[in-house]
Amino acid sequence: MRSLRCEIAMPKPRPPHLVKQITQHGKIVWYVRIGHGKRIRVRGTYGTQEFVDNYKSALAELQGIIPPKPKAGKFVEGSFAWLLKQYFNSVHWYNLAKSTKRQRELILMKVCDTIGNIPYREIKKSHITAGVERRKETPTAAHNFLKALNGLFNWAIDQGLLESNPTVGVRRPTYNNKDGFAVWTEEDVEKYYQKWAIRTHERVWIDVLLYTGLRRGDAVRIGWKDVKDNIIHLKTEKSKFQTDVFLPILPELAETLKIGPIGNETFICGKNGNKLVKESFGNLFREACNAAGIKKSAHGLRKLAATRAANSGATVSQLKAIFGWTEDKMASLYTKSADRKRLALEAIKKLQKNEG
Repeated sequence: MRSLRCEIAMPKPRPPHLVKQITQHGKIVWYVRIGHGKRIRVRGTYGTQEFVDNYKSALAELQGIIPPKPKAGKFVEGSFAWLLKQYFNSVHWYNLAKSTKRQRELILMKVCDTIGNIPYREIKKSHITAGVERRKETPTAAHNFLKALNGLFNWAIDQGLLESNPTVGVRRPTYNNKDGFAVWTEEDVEKYYQKWAIRTHERVWIDVLLYTGLRRGDAVRIGWKDVKDNIIHLKTEKSKFQTDVFLPILPELAETLKIGPIGNETFICGKNGNKLVKESFGNLFREACNAAGIKKSAHGLRKLAATRAANSGATVSQLKAIFGWTEDKMASLYTKSADRKRLALEAIKKLQKNEG
């Protein structure tokens, strides 16, 4: 086994105190080390801006210009990492929906990996704006990033730990589709049906989503155990299981469920009949959509379900009851769109030449 070898003699172009090391596996790693003192590894590809920034940060730390980053498991009071720990231990965090916590924790911990040692009071609007800008190619990720930080800083203000929220005034990312997730069309559904015939798991998946309008986190939970008098009854995940939804099993869905295949406990199941968590189901459904040539999501299918209901004359109150919305805003979007369509169809007739 080849021993580690360290090149201390540095070529002239190499920045001061930058040490190159080749591991026993032949991998090149870089460190900053002053004399025989402590060394700090420099992450990133040599020569990139990321590498240069990390080199400067490591050198400044060893020279005592900036404080050292806290070791794993240790939190310096007043740092972003310290604030985040308080937040995760708070009642506010405990009361968030499980799915919300899972999403926001991933986002906030990734931010913490970068700025965990920075005093949270020094975080400015410009820093948040830069973070949103870095995610501009993925508007949903940018939106979730902003929402997660907004929740954290609002909590900090309520606790008297912060005077102002640096996310306030940051322009929210714009979606390529102004309505967010791409909405399925009736043509998309037909295309999916052509790829996935009856008696396939994939056919059951789409019909459960389309004829219930449920979010995937609720769709994967329902089965015959939740049905009484041909009506599905469940409490929605989004509401932290506080909002009741009642859904009659429509004839089209009843036929699909009769043919199957379905699971023993849930209508939606994997190839082996096993229950699926929403993340696994989301991946499987996306693969099924891709195979059918449709680059859209389960949430976009929920939008088609709402559009169908609104176009059939469902009121705001009826849409709220079906889709589990607690406010009028979302339901109103669909009813207004349906009203515009009906008005347009009526108005276009007035453009016809009067034969009489």
